[in-house]
Amino acid sequence: MSNSPDPFELELTADLVVRAYQAGIFPMSESEDDPDVFWVCPEQRGIIPLDGFKTSRSLRKTLKNHPYTIKTDTDFLATIEGCAHAGTDRNSTWISPTIVRVYAELFERNICHTVEIWEDNQLVGGLYGLSLGGAFFGESMFHRRPNTSKIALAHLVDRLNAGGYSLLDTQFISDHLQTLGGIEIERAEYEKRLHHALMHNGHFNAIDTR
Repeated sequence: MSNSPDPFELELTADLVVRAYQAGIFPMSESEDDPDVFWVCPEQRGIIPLDGFKTSRSLRKTLKNHPYTIKTDTDFLATIEGCAHAGTDRNSTWISPTIVRVYAELFERNICHTVEIWEDNQLVGGLYGLSLGGAFFGESMFHRRPNTSKIALAHLVDRLNAGGYSLLDTQFISDHLQTLGGIEIERAEYEKRLHHALMHNGHFNAIDTR
């Protein structure tokens, strides 16, 4: 019997996070002030089928006529800080300084990516997540103007479809995500889809917005 330590009891590192996602596990903190993390592997996993993203008539109009500039991977820290700060739609977040540190390293390694919504020189919405093979693991999103998180998510879906991805993982499903086509699947089904997605290479920069 091996006496080696459980890898998920080790200090949180970028390499450990990658290994966890490849195994269908992801880290969270209890609160934005908690330096510790715990590991989550839900029985019911949230995903958005890339051929099933739903847009209402009003959202389609917004996507055609919004005044914002969409960028990717230009300001990771501002994006994750936007996601980390409690807002009118939430009282607290799970994005701790430990999470920020590790995902910043993943960003530097071109594993973590952002979709950013800019109004002139102000970041007014966006999201971030990890890209591994043909899977994208959405972490969090935020908005400072109406619909800017929806604009970011719609752009992400377009980008993933253009880049040959097969899985958009949202971890959990909220009422908001359900209106956009989000569904829950059993863990076993998720693991099958994850295994398939990791066998292929997605190209996050198939659409150039920078």
